[in-house]
Amino acid sequence: MVAVVQSSAVFGVDAYLVQIEADTANGLPALNIVGLPDGAVRESRDRVAAAMRNSGFAVPPKKITVNLAPADVRKEGAAFDLGIALAILGASEQIPSGAGEKTLVLGELSLDGSLRPVRGTVAIAADAKAHGITSLLVPKQNAEEAAVIEGVDVYGAATLSEAAEHLANPATLQPTRVDIDALFSEARDGHLDLADVKGQESAKRALEVAAAGGHNILMLGPPGSGKTMLARRLPSILPDMTLDEAFEATKIHSVAGVLAPEEPLITRRPFRDPHHTVSLAGLVGGGRTPGPGEISLAHNGVLFMDELPEYPRNALEALRQPLENGTTTIARVWGSLTFPARAMVVAAMNPCPCGFLGDASSRCRCAPSQVRRYHSKMSGPLLDRIDLHIEVPSVPYEQLRDGATGEPSATTRKRVQAARDVQKQRYASSPTHCNAMMEARDVRRYCDLDEAAETLLATAMDQLLLSARGHDRILKVARTIADLDDGEQINGTHIAEAIQYRSLDRLSRD
Repeated sequence: MVAVVQSSAVFGVDAYLVQIEADTANGLPALNIVGLPDGAVRESRDRVAAAMRNSGFAVPPKKITVNLAPADVRKEGAAFDLGIALAILGASEQIPSGAGEKTLVLGELSLDGSLRPVRGTVAIAADAKAHGITSLLVPKQNAEEAAVIEGVDVYGAATLSEAAEHLANPATLQPTRVDIDALFSEARDGHLDLADVKGQESAKRALEVAAAGGHNILMLGPPGSGKTMLARRLPSILPDMTLDEAFEATKIHSVAGVLAPEEPLITRRPFRDPHHTVSLAGLVGGGRTPGPGEISLAHNGVLFMDELPEYPRNALEALRQPLENGTTTIARVWGSLTFPARAMVVAAMNPCPCGFLGDASSRCRCAPSQVRRYHSKMSGPLLDRIDLHIEVPSVPYEQLRDGATGEPSATTRKRVQAARDVQKQRYASSPTHCNAMMEARDVRRYCDLDEAAETLLATAMDQLLLSARGHDRILKVARTIADLDDGEQINGTHIAEAIQYRSLDRLSRD
């Protein structure tokens, strides 16, 4: 007898349906799994058999064949355990044979029959909805995560027995509900505020410009000047996440297996800060079975890279594609996977190996050759893709002890949101969302300069020897500054400020 159970698997950050077919026939007792299973799927034979016995079910003393369709796509992971067990129970008539055909099932089984959580349930729930499947049976730990997809009834089971009982009698379990509005309301209560940073008004202004236009930024300054404090508070001035952005970020974190159980939907801008020893695959994605890297986990949020020159050179150069296109593509012999990677990159570095070049203390003893070698670790093409380069000097004692409170993040965020609203209207008919995403034709169309701005930009291009990409970066930043100033045309003041945010270009000419 043949029984069918619907299941699913994740490929990249998207899901695809898998049909689990189980057949029992006379012959020597055996359990064979076909359909290009990997080692984890093949090992499910022992897990499933033990879980069935320990849950009070009988393992049919027959030849059991389980097929995972489509048979020409490799199946990986332990998420098929529950579906395989239920298909066998249906084929042996221990539960109704057609019970699993209208419900998508996934979960890893323990030997005692309890269910363990699996990855990617948000992506799987979204794909199930797209295929007209409105009922999901998942481990209890994954129920809230999958339930953020509206229009799908998600049932959380703790054991194989509960799952089997639910398929036989759907009234056994109640669907899980998630209050999305409440989740977004909680996300607005942040604990990091830009007002905590003493001094550094010019750096705060640069962060505001970066947030308003979605620009990448590099901070250059000595140790202890506040670079990390500033970076960690950048999400507090970014606009609130939209529902679509929250779904995108949650899907990536779910697939990577880093979604916190108490946070079924990511409603705060992600902030990722990998150590500088991170590998190429860890930063941009990859591995034997390619998964998302840190740049993808920061999608719709912030990727903070402290001590930028200390990162492996190949990892830094691999950032070129995601910084330019907002995606990262991992190619293998059998095909390629593309992961979203539209994140704001905030990088920090010291001005020299010891960190004190140009500091008032005059403690730097680095030779000019050492400084040049230190800066050469970052290629010109990579720096061209970072819109703002700013210097963050040490904070004087008087400012550190000053009891005055700086401008709170909420006030800055209002200006940032107003500038983003202007950009949203400007790019309403295109895939562009913010000024940093402008293509070359958008720059020509929307970056109209007055005469003073034209003259100033021409002088800067000549003196700083800027590339064509650097030219466009200045115009994009100037467009953002004009948006913050509620200006339709870019004037000389806007261009002058944008040029000031190219510190490394100026330093390289000195």
